[in-house]
Amino acid sequence: MADDLTTQDTHFEIALDEEPDLRKPVYVDVVAKDDERRPIIPAQWRGPDNIKATLKHKSTAVAHRAGYHAVRSPWYATLATFWATVGVFRLTGRQLRWWWVAEQEHLRQEAASRNDPDTWSRLTREARAIRLYRGMVLAGEGVLLLVALGLLAAAPGWIVLVTGGALVPVLAHYGRPNNRPIIRPAVVTPRYRKLSSDIVLRAYYAAGLGHPEKKDQQIQFGGSMARDARQTGSQVIVDLPYGKSWSDVVNAKDKLASGLDVHENQVFLTRDKSSNRRHMLFVADRDPLAVPVGHTDLLDGKPRSIWQPMRLGKDERDALVSLSLPWNSMLIGAQPRKGKTFTARLVALYCALDPYVKLIVADGKKSSDWDKFRLVAHRFIVGTHPNPRDSDPIGHLLATLDEVLAHIDRVNDVLASLPVDLCPEGVLTEELTRDPRFPDLRFWLLLVEEFQVYFETEDQDTNKLIAAKLSRIQATGPSAGVIVVSSSQKPSGVGAGDVGRLFNRYRDNHQLRFALKCGNRDVSIAVLGGDSYQEGYDASALPVGLEYRGVGYLYGASDATPTVRTFLADHVDAERILVAARQHRERIGTLSGEAAGEDMAREARDVLADVLNVFYAGKATISWPALAARLQETYPEAYADITPQAISAMVRKLGVPGKTVHDPDHFDSGKGQGCAKDAIQAAIERRAIEGR
Repeated sequence: MADDLTTQDTHFEIALDEEPDLRKPVYVDVVAKDDERRPIIPAQWRGPDNIKATLKHKSTAVAHRAGYHAVRSPWYATLATFWATVGVFRLTGRQLRWWWVAEQEHLRQEAASRNDPDTWSRLTREARAIRLYRGMVLAGEGVLLLVALGLLAAAPGWIVLVTGGALVPVLAHYGRPNNRPIIRPAVVTPRYRKLSSDIVLRAYYAAGLGHPEKKDQQIQFGGSMARDARQTGSQVIVDLPYGKSWSDVVNAKDKLASGLDVHENQVFLTRDKSSNRRHMLFVADRDPLAVPVGHTDLLDGKPRSIWQPMRLGKDERDALVSLSLPWNSMLIGAQPRKGKTFTARLVALYCALDPYVKLIVADGKKSSDWDKFRLVAHRFIVGTHPNPRDSDPIGHLLATLDEVLAHIDRVNDVLASLPVDLCPEGVLTEELTRDPRFPDLRFWLLLVEEFQVYFETEDQDTNKLIAAKLSRIQATGPSAGVIVVSSSQKPSGVGAGDVGRLFNRYRDNHQLRFALKCGNRDVSIAVLGGDSYQEGYDASALPVGLEYRGVGYLYGASDATPTVRTFLADHVDAERILVAARQHRERIGTLSGEAAGEDMAREARDVLADVLNVFYAGKATISWPALAARLQETYPEAYADITPQAISAMVRKLGVPGKTVHDPDHFDSGKGQGCAKDAIQAAIERRAIEGR
């Protein structure tokens, strides 16, 4: 067998891998880690956006200090004048004590106590001579002072003011007590516990992570203790004794906080990649999770791009946490009223501000939190039972899921047909999603609030159907540009048999996980995944209180798992953002579906044929308002509530370009937007050729 192997020819004529150099030594022990290089240019001064933000922050701080002190300047002047007056008397007393040679009194007193007349006489003679000299100096000072006062009395008023302005602070400095500053700081720096190596060692030994008397059980430091770059706390690299691991320190976190004499919310542990016994200990000056990060920057109403990371919030180190949405799906879980819906809505608001993203919202909770999304949502489903806002939510959902699945198939077909120069990798690109030639190549957001309710309807067959469709979308959608965001307060124990299996598969296939305060460890594991607890992340241990709403673990977005304080977008903020989002979509013609007035039942009609039939005889063009009115009149059963914006979006979606047309009946200027009859006919012919 060995001979056969050695005599076989190989078809590899070129070595694909570099041959290892056996002469070079191979090191098996890690003796040091790579040096960490500090940036040449600090992050706050890198790039125009950072420079602008830094200058804005600095100018705001300076303006605050200036305003604070400007308001109190009359009081400062009053205090300075008072203490300057006191300073005059104190300086006068100083001069008199200097003239009297008061520093020698205790020497003469000691000579008298020892009954030493010679020493006492000598000291007295010296004191008299010194007083004579100092008296002459004081007399000279007095003459100079009188001359100066005389000159000031004859000088212009501005010289008197300048001189007084220079003398008052000096005299006030000598007059005020050391513990009574005249000007107090406008910004008070909070006090914090200063850490030392002794305090850290005490905490680790008290937590049972080592022993100070046993050499092989002693705690070591991998670097010097220092303040973090943002001046929010202290940090140090800690090496546990051999045999201790990351899980040991995670389980001892509360004991560490006790040994450090701080709250557990101030202690943060970060795993080190170089060794399982090495980690970074960060102790915040105050509880960072109780500090709100403010409202979202989406309130500026400017368009966003789904291709750019969204600003989700800030972590425990006050660093910005961003979230990349393409090719991902996200699961959000928490107890009621802990910020779950607000977080999901924040993601949806970001997508809404990208006018090239279609939004589908299925609100299983049937709350008012999502109502304003009707302004932009392509599809909007409410609840599971017929209600005034949705007469057939389950049927509506099934049809919507079919539409999403059909979209996924179309995207894959279009991508497969594109030439290499347009689509070199066979996947969506930013250029393709903005290209008007490919209206199907758009990102879609499918957001399902309390998704578990759609696995627990009254009909088991319906549950299986919904579960199967959602699971297929979850599995195949991200690669076709369908972003799935699911939220739930019950992420486990749903359904039985095939429904339960599909529910678990749907839940577990989300790449990104965000867990806010959960009821227990099992729920936290269901949201974050099976390995999360062993890695030290238990959302049931997150703090409780109003100030901690919107705080959770972001798992799967990167190697790190930050504790995120999400930006806030309340109901009023959401409406303001969605109004701006609708305007962006109307301006470029991407408003679609129910937001544009389309009824799903209407899709069974041939829109192009209906539009062609209602053209005025002999007219080559028609405006959108006129077209909407003609459709309402001719086909009231299908287009009773159609709007100019809605029919514009529907026709554009079918490949008919807009055109400036003459219509003095509907436009004050006599001209406006509409379409041409030959463009409608061309779209119908093109559809017939393509076999649609």
